[in-house]
Amino acid sequence: MSETEKAVAAGHNVKDLPKMDFATLILSLSSSVLMNLGVVENPVTNTKEKEPEVARQTIDLIELLKVKTKGNLTDQESKLVDDVLAELRLWYVKTVA
Repeated sequence: MSETEKAVAAGHNVKDLPKMDFATLILSLSSSVLMNLGVVENPVTNTKEKEPEVARQTIDLIELLKVKTKGNLTDQESKLVDDVLAELRLWYVKTVA
């Protein structure tokens, strides 16, 4: 089920969804990492769940996006990716070590 379908099923109007851009994608992936590290609750289950392997894979995905989009991002987008990766790597080490 797509995010749009989930939003509609939850009673949200599609027009209420935020604009999808690169920053939104990176922040969404970042939220997923924090959820999989058990830092924030899963909004569906209202519980903290730990899946460090999934978190690591998502961090690697953000790194892959950084490499593949090099030279095509604005300075602000590049800084966002660098900052998010640094923060997520710290959270990963704190929660897994």
